[in-house]
Amino acid sequence: MENFTYYSPTYFVFGKETENQAGHYVKRFKGSKVLLHYGSKSAVRTGLLARVEASLKKENIDYVKLGGVRPNPTDNLVYEGIDICRKEKIDFILAVGGGSVIDSAKAIAAGAIYDGDFWDFYEGKPIDKALPVGTVLTISAAGSEGSPDSVITKLDGMYKRGASGEGIRPVFSILNPALTMTLSNYQTACGITDIMAHLYERYLTNTENVETTDRMIEALLLAMKTEGPKAIAGQNDYEARANIMWAGMMAHNNSCGVGRSQDWTSHDLEHELSAIYDCAHGAGLAVVMPAVFTYNLEHDVMRFAKIAVRLWNCEMDYDCPLNTAKAGIEAFRNFLISIGMPKNFAELGAKEEDIDNLAHNACYGNGREGTIGGFVQINEQDAKNIYRLML
Repeated sequence: MENFTYYSPTYFVFGKETENQAGHYVKRFKGSKVLLHYGSKSAVRTGLLARVEASLKKENIDYVKLGGVRPNPTDNLVYEGIDICRKEKIDFILAVGGGSVIDSAKAIAAGAIYDGDFWDFYEGKPIDKALPVGTVLTISAAGSEGSPDSVITKLDGMYKRGASGEGIRPVFSILNPALTMTLSNYQTACGITDIMAHLYERYLTNTENVETTDRMIEALLLAMKTEGPKAIAGQNDYEARANIMWAGMMAHNNSCGVGRSQDWTSHDLEHELSAIYDCAHGAGLAVVMPAVFTYNLEHDVMRFAKIAVRLWNCEMDYDCPLNTAKAGIEAFRNFLISIGMPKNFAELGAKEEDIDNLAHNACYGNGREGTIGGFVQINEQDAKNIYRLML
């Protein structure tokens, strides 16, 4: 296990009707004028936004609203939010929504007090300072409610890139699993897939002797394997959704990633797909991950075989562990299909003729230097090969 530092200060408020406490926690964390950031439909239609506004009014907290966040959030709305924050002297950002809304809020929070272009952070500059961010989570998926990470799409070039820094880790997050009951089965399945991706990206490591975090990852994956189908079968299954929501946070606050190298090849390759085709991030990951795992399988056959046995109940073939490893990948692919996820390029709306461009952007776009991946170094030709496995 490698040396590490770990600090996760987010205050979590979990349970039914906790969104009604949003104003209380904004005040607790010294917010006096809030940018209330949200999407365009669900938060308004369900009455959630009105309940959050009522909680702010109850605490006599002034606020300005900025809606319109779309899935795969874009830089134009971030720039608008930054301008509002400076003009209105905003001192707190409250995100009401899923990962896209939270990621957009984090970008605004960082950019509002930065003299340069906020996109500098999405080209590698760490985010040390930002306006405080609180969240009211509506979908279990991205884990942004507990992480120091954000992903934004730059419209000029359609680059989808991530930024990170302790300055944008939320100061509090309100998690009410009941808020996810309005999601479609497809959205729920996309979230489950994204959570599992965050865990697999950490599981694929070259660091030895990390059994504690291996077991933590395996336990969370097992929870998704069992609770995910329950949530899809019963939309109002609060307990299943509660387990998924907490697993989603744990999957991406990096408690499972400390002391070990991580991969992120699947995310980097998927970001190109959702940037260009605007597909759901989880749906893209469902197509990308089995292809990446298959391509990188022989780099560490026993790591793939171990999770095949521990998670997918595959029989260990001691004469040929490769068979076990392949069976585990196939079991994972079949699970994703069983919950309604796409299995190939065609089902995503992706096009074979775009593969060269996708691979080039993944490896070189927006300042990258030719390779991606922490488990195996993937170059442009490798990326093309992996995308072709998705056909």
